Amino acid sequence: MPFLPPSTNADYRGHPWAPRFLLLAAVLTLVPGLIHSFLPDGGAGVIAGLDMGDRRDLVISVFRWQGATQLAFGLALLAAALRYRSLTPLFLVLILVERGLMALQGWVLSPPASGHHPPEHYGSVVAVVLAGLFLALSLRRS
Repeated sequence: MPFLPPSTNADYRGHPWAPRFLLLAAVLTLVPGLIHSFLPDGGAGVIAGLDMGDRRDLVISVFRWQGATQLAFGLALLAAALRYRSLTPLFLVLILVERGLMALQGWVLSPPASGHHPPEHYGSVVAVVLAGLFLALSLRRS
């Protein structure tokens, strides 16, 4: 049994730009995943500007855990964009859910007390809008 099942790209009937956006989303998920996994502070200080205080090890551990989940999800997005395009609508919905919850938490439910928002808070709002647009395109027959 091969590692990957046969490609489903021929079955995809949506707009061709939707899987291309999925490919971009994969890259934009993998890059932060690599940063969170391998940067010495996981990006908590040098990128997010967090004062880690006496819990530095805990903060870095949480950032590394997030990096691991981003790498796994990014690889799944990459597979869908390149080999399993018929899954494009499903993965766009997953991006909507993930980024929608991140935006809700970052801006409404748990905004930073300092008022400083890391880049991901802004990116999540943009990602929700774009994922919704490309989801609509992926569901239209071309």
